[in-house]
Amino acid sequence: MQLIWSEVAGRYRGSFAGFLWSFINPLFSLVMYTFVFGVVFKARWGFSTENTFDFALVLFAGLIVHGLLSECISRAPFLILGNPGYVKQVVFPLEILPVVVLGASLLHVAISFLLLIVVWSIAHEGVTLAAAFIPLLILPLSLIAVGVGWFIAAATVYFRDLAQLVTFISSGLLFFSPIFYPVSSVPEPFRAFLEFNPLTYVIERVRATLIGGEIPELKGYLIYFLISAAVAWFGYAWFQKTRTGFADVI
Repeated sequence: MQLIWSEVAGRYRGSFAGFLWSFINPLFSLVMYTFVFGVVFKARWGFSTENTFDFALVLFAGLIVHGLLSECISRAPFLILGNPGYVKQVVFPLEILPVVVLGASLLHVAISFLLLIVVWSIAHEGVTLAAAFIPLLILPLSLIAVGVGWFIAAATVYFRDLAQLVTFISSGLLFFSPIFYPVSSVPEPFRAFLEFNPLTYVIERVRATLIGGEIPELKGYLIYFLISAAVAWFGYAWFQKTRTGFADVI
């Protein structure tokens, strides 16, 4: 927890507002999306009780989910390469570095969702109890984020080009996830590819709980959770298998 707090504090060190930026940043983003998509473009998702700002709110929910995975994989290539001093220390648990990034990212995700739920409650005179399931939906995505983080952090030590590829992967996840559009609007032949995106399930279920008050279906959740756990296990196993060569390569 101390390392996670240091990671969060380090991001805002030297700034006047400090930790308040954790609230200001998502608030500014929400205002910006609301103005552009809700006021200027008057975009709509098509659900029955939709008001002027709902497109921006639903879009914001997707961006929060994407931000969690994007931050973890974007930081991963530099976690080992950027800390050669830790590699030389035999006693330092290198595997904790992706966990620290995940912890800091989860804090910002929690603040963003809290802000979203407050604004949604104001716009719709309340929020359904199904919104309480959002943390459970974020849990398996966190396993994927840390698993991929372990894999990329270790693999980049040996394959430096991976750091460049991660930038494209993060951008690709933004546009090939149902963030700016619902899955139902994607032509049928392409939907199968979208289902392989680890963000699709979480984004769709988060929106269903927030908009329709739907409780996630248990079977689908368990399948997603088991896949997420397998990704985390593979990432950790890869990290532990390759870490013995870090000191020789860096």
